[in-house]
Amino acid sequence: MTGPVPELDDRAIACARHLRDRDRVLLASHIDADGLTSAAIAAQALERAGIPFETVFENQLDEAAIADIAATDYDTVLFTDFGSGQLDIIGEHEDAGAFTPVIADHHQPADRETEYHLNPLLFGIDGASELSGAGASYVLARALAEITAETDDDSGPIAAADGGSATARADNRDLAALAVVGAVGDMQASGGELHGANAEIVAEGVEAGVVETGTDLALYGKQTRPLPKLLEYATDVRIPGISNDQRGALSFLDGLDLELQSEGEWRCWAELTGEEKQTVASALVKRAVERGVPAPKIDQLVGTSYVLSEEPIGTELRDASEFSTLLNATARYERADVGLGVCLGDREGALERARKLLRNHRRNLSEGIDLVTGEGATHEEHVQWFHAEDRIRETIVGIVAGMAMGNDGVSRSKPILAFAEKSADGDGGAETEVEEIKVSARGTHSLVRKGLDLSQVMGEASRAVGGDGGGHDVAAGATVPAGAEAEFVEQADAIVGDQLS
Repeated sequence: MTGPVPELDDRAIACARHLRDRDRVLLASHIDADGLTSAAIAAQALERAGIPFETVFENQLDEAAIADIAATDYDTVLFTDFGSGQLDIIGEHEDAGAFTPVIADHHQPADRETEYHLNPLLFGIDGASELSGAGASYVLARALAEITAETDDDSGPIAAADGGSATARADNRDLAALAVVGAVGDMQASGGELHGANAEIVAEGVEAGVVETGTDLALYGKQTRPLPKLLEYATDVRIPGISNDQRGALSFLDGLDLELQSEGEWRCWAELTGEEKQTVASALVKRAVERGVPAPKIDQLVGTSYVLSEEPIGTELRDASEFSTLLNATARYERADVGLGVCLGDREGALERARKLLRNHRRNLSEGIDLVTGEGATHEEHVQWFHAEDRIRETIVGIVAGMAMGNDGVSRSKPILAFAEKSADGDGGAETEVEEIKVSARGTHSLVRKGLDLSQVMGEASRAVGGDGGGHDVAAGATVPAGAEAEFVEQADAIVGDQLS
């Protein structure tokens, strides 16, 4: 096999052979956009290989969740987008004969080995920036397609009018589109584009006809937001007089010699012609220069776009970034089933439910950002932090923290730690005694280049206070005992200081 990531071929084949020999499999996955796309890729690969399976989702793969999985009567469990960091606990159940784990993950592995462990970090590939959980699942899916083709005597191209699409489906290359959504949702598009193994998966998606790439305006909402809102809400690169300025955005667009409205309604970026896009982009860059925006920031206005070719123009599903945000709005509100349904092609019931959840999600994010911006962050020497208590859901507090960076009182020059209460049922508003606190950490790729590794920070600081955590260099999370927040901040501040010294 020569898959999209040759370094992983042998391990992927070994994992695929084990799965192919099972009568049935339990598929367990994380709930964020990367986790949902990981599960959807694995689910379609298992279905196409004729392997019966059941899917479960977990917000946190802790000891209790793993014990529940072990209590099922499945003898093989496929973990996607988590499992590596919990391998020590999983290994205890494996040793006891509860189940055999197959892991397709990209997080830092625990100090334990297992036979069917597909993780880029084991092969010298950065799991934080070069291959997401969905990417690992995609590599496994490609291997599973190859094994299925080898073992099924009557296997062959799936009949379809479009021979290219049939081939892509037969070898699972069509699933590259979901892998791209997962990588973008996992914030792996550093510098405006995907790199490393992710780029190889993009290339397979382009070849399969399910992904299109190009240089475009690097703003969120190009498919769905009316032009004034696209510019007003584009705050990653702040342009005075346009960003966070409704009248300014309208005035800017009205000053262009273009027909940017149709039947009284503002058009979306995706509806513009190439020439119209060039005119708007050039005027936007000119305005940024006039208002003194630094050149490196202006460069960030343009990046690589990742478009899902088979999805309708003007929908959230057409753009990888908007698709990933839609998915985040499902499982973070206990509706992973809805996000999975969208990934698996339900364009009616599941998509409409996801859109309703997205509207609620955006409202909650906006309120959360207003809260953090209004109160500001507490600044230590090397980190900044805020405690949302039960005012922001613990499932979205990390997103709020990342989006608030750069606002008044919240610096982009320090990583931010966001605390929120965890309750027994996962709802921060429940009237139960709070025993644990969720901590989410966000940094910037610039800080990572200087040595920041939030996975190490969250892991070491949380364990020092009796909790546990991990993740990636630019984004990580932890759970700590209630009351340990001050000590945790002290520990984290010291670790970040060492990393950035």
